[in-house]
Amino acid sequence: MNKQKMSVIITAAITTIIIIVGFILLMPVIGPRFLHPIMMGSEPLPANLDTSTSQLSDDGLFQVSWSSDPANVPLNQIHTWTLHVETPDGQPVENASILVEGDMPQHGHGLPTNPQVTEYLGNGDYLVGGMRFQMTGFWEVGFVINSGEKSDSITFNLNIK
Repeated sequence: MNKQKMSVIITAAITTIIIIVGFILLMPVIGPRFLHPIMMGSEPLPANLDTSTSQLSDDGLFQVSWSSDPANVPLNQIHTWTLHVETPDGQPVENASILVEGDMPQHGHGLPTNPQVTEYLGNGDYLVGGMRFQMTGFWEVGFVINSGEKSDSITFNLNIK
């Protein structure tokens, strides 16, 4: 074997070793980013998951429901929700301050967007803009509702398909 071929083989071998060692060392850092799509849908849903779209808030101060536009929650598309907030006796909650949070607890990350209430529509309805779910599986979407002296939270469970 001539020197030029030997030099190319040695360079290729060293480069391959460096890439493999680098990959092994960086796997804890970059691995989840590359492997995450492979894991999509790999974990079972929690047992007895309540996916209702209308619930009483945690402390019972508000009856809250949501609907999506489009009606079937889309994957990887920014869309809006309408959140309806009323008192337990059915009176609409007017001009509340509402915070929105989303989480995929089995994967340890939240929504890729920062959804917010963008408009009060009247009659206890609030437009939530910027909703986007980037992968299938179990999600939690939480709302913290402040209205006058009352403050309460609620979490909705979703199975995005």
